[in-house]
Amino acid sequence: MSMLEDPAQPDLESCRGTMSTEEDAKWLQWVTHQFETIAGKDREINLQQFKTALNVKESFFAERFFTLFDTDGSGTITLQELLEALTLLIHGNPMDKLKFLFQVYDVDGSGSIDADELRTVLRSCMRESAISLPDEKLDQLTLALFESADKDCNGAITFDELRDELQRFPGVMENLTISAAHWLTPPAAPRRPRRPRALTWAYWHNHRSHLLCLAAFAGLHLLLFALAASEHRARGASVMVAKGCGQCLNLDGSFIAVLMLRRCLTWLRATWLAQVLPLDQNIQFHQFVGYVVIVLSLVHTVAHIVNFALQAQAEASPFQFWELLLTTRPGIGWIHGLASPTGVALLLLLLLMFACSSSCIRRSGHFEVFYWTHLSYLPMWILLILHGPNFWKWLLVPGTLFFLEKIIGLAVSRMAALCIVEVNLLPSKVTHLLIKRPPLFHYRPGDYLYLNIPTIARYEWHPFTISSAPEQKDTIWLHIRSEGQWTNRLYESFKTSCPMDCDPKPLSRSLKMRRSQRRPESLEHQHTHSGTSVQGAVAYSKDVTVELTSYRPKGTPQQGDQGLVSTAVTKEGAQAQWRAIAEPGQVSEKSSENHLFCNIKCYIDGPYGTPTRRIFASEHAVLIGAGIGITPFASILQSIMYRHQKRKNICPSCQHSWMDSAQDEDMKLHKVDFMWINRDQRSFEWFVSLLTKLEMDQAEISQEGPFLELHMYMTSALGKNDMKAIGLQMALDLLAKKEKKDSITGLQTRTQPGRPDWNKVFQKVAAENKGKVQVFFCGSPALAKVLKGHCEQFGFKFFQENF
Repeated sequence: MSMLEDPAQPDLESCRGTMSTEEDAKWLQWVTHQFETIAGKDREINLQQFKTALNVKESFFAERFFTLFDTDGSGTITLQELLEALTLLIHGNPMDKLKFLFQVYDVDGSGSIDADELRTVLRSCMRESAISLPDEKLDQLTLALFESADKDCNGAITFDELRDELQRFPGVMENLTISAAHWLTPPAAPRRPRRPRALTWAYWHNHRSHLLCLAAFAGLHLLLFALAASEHRARGASVMVAKGCGQCLNLDGSFIAVLMLRRCLTWLRATWLAQVLPLDQNIQFHQFVGYVVIVLSLVHTVAHIVNFALQAQAEASPFQFWELLLTTRPGIGWIHGLASPTGVALLLLLLLMFACSSSCIRRSGHFEVFYWTHLSYLPMWILLILHGPNFWKWLLVPGTLFFLEKIIGLAVSRMAALCIVEVNLLPSKVTHLLIKRPPLFHYRPGDYLYLNIPTIARYEWHPFTISSAPEQKDTIWLHIRSEGQWTNRLYESFKTSCPMDCDPKPLSRSLKMRRSQRRPESLEHQHTHSGTSVQGAVAYSKDVTVELTSYRPKGTPQQGDQGLVSTAVTKEGAQAQWRAIAEPGQVSEKSSENHLFCNIKCYIDGPYGTPTRRIFASEHAVLIGAGIGITPFASILQSIMYRHQKRKNICPSCQHSWMDSAQDEDMKLHKVDFMWINRDQRSFEWFVSLLTKLEMDQAEISQEGPFLELHMYMTSALGKNDMKAIGLQMALDLLAKKEKKDSITGLQTRTQPGRPDWNKVFQKVAAENKGKVQVFFCGSPALAKVLKGHCEQFGFKFFQENF
């Protein structure tokens, strides 16, 4: 799923830069052309055309810019007025730009900015950046910026005071522009062709296991083709090609099953072979082998058609072409002449499977089409055994393992039906499921499972990453983004007023569940802050009742709780506390519509390993999640928190706390950088309380530099260089410094606007020298490609979670 927007258009400043006289003339010609395209015959632009061209969301800024561009007050902008304004914003010095910015903020034209004008501007800045905050928070931001800028405390900000305030932010005044004016950006000059990425040393170094396996795969195919072709060289070229492709298909038809042996691959990840074989690319290899099978099958079929045509034309042939191709009469094959009709059936099944496996089918809400057509591998293997005399030998071992895995998975998943005990509906149509954990279900952070809910779809199994930590013994968390038909059906089924199988007596059931739970022995020497609460609510969510609960290992005391560390903003505090009894470790919105106690039957198959299993063996791990791509890292971060909590000691006399220097044997981490990139503000609600708790634990550890560093990015927010956002970003910085927390998320970590500058990010990571850097990513393929290129440039190992 796509967690990021399209890359932002380049701003005017970056496009112009330092231009020669010739380049400047070309740019003016381009602006004139664009103006005439929008203005039409009257050669003037009105306010509505200006808004459309500038792509400004908030009418306040469009009106202010239009008013300042319209120097004669005619209500329209001429080409001359536009060029004069652009010359000011682009060729002008920082002081010229600052004067323009001051005029934008000085709404009444009095020559100074009062608090109410500043509040109006900041509200418009928030709308332009898609940030929603309560009025109380807007007032705090306004006062923070106003009091900081109004040095003489006379109740108004003058031009000189605004200039002094902006000078506290280096580089901002020099780069101020209107980034939305992409319609004035001339086409970029063609870049010099760069050396193909696949020919660089860094690419070969980072993909050596992948490339070696591909080379071995290709070499084995050439060998098999040559041996089979030479064996039938007396029968002509068409037979040689057909037999050579057939022998390669014997290998591929069985090897494609090996790539889907999930239990075997999970076991191999724990061995030294994980360092040699590209186990993380098993899905890509499976797809690649599928393409190879399609190509070889078509060549194999064409070669046989040519051979049959030549045979039918021979005078001595008793059979016609269609008989050779479609019937058993010629006796071709090792079982009753079935080679020809089974070959035609195989090709049709293969083409059907290939067509239904395309991304447009899988991603467009028709997953069941992909699922059911992919089950045709069973008749295909039967037909292959009937078609080729040697295929059963190739299939014997991998086929046996494949069916053993299926049988074991079916037996384990159906041995005892589990139940979904609680559901939380989160922003951006994310469904948070809490499933009762089976007693023998052991997994590692970042693993995934297959989920089947018969009331949603009886025969469909879908893979989802486990977002809870393995140390959480009672329930398994799943966070499911609604993007396909099945996931949308799941979300909507709980969104209805009377969800299926929901418990009519949640309080009684939760109390019974609480009493039936065993209280594990307390971990020795554990301690937490008494009376400390998680302040992690996303600041703008005032219209819903929110309870944010972080996972804490059971037995960790905190004012007598049972594994709960929570803060509640609620109108029904007692009811919320009773609701919290059901399960420790939840991040949920508590309201009648968004939170439900249920007893819905489900089945799970797993767990299965992913590339994120390598994280604890890294020295410096960089975790990058885009949107819902945070889910595997949620499990990992909780596990890290648990392990740190386990190492914590406290003196019973003086209450001094310290951390054991010894770490877990399987954890070599020296530093973790976690980066979460979200499109909008609401998406931060998913795991904000977990991150808040991590920051609290981080503050308790006295060591050189933070072990875990958080980096939050909101791509819909405009950066400090944009005139439509500079005031808001300055106010957010000032208030964050004053309150020691971010106004958007409630975290101590400041949420950065826009997209990360990956070059600067990785330069900083490399400069820390915390050990060998490994980058783990879960998110959109487009961003994965960008990150992979930067990792190759810096020599970092890159791992991607496929979902």
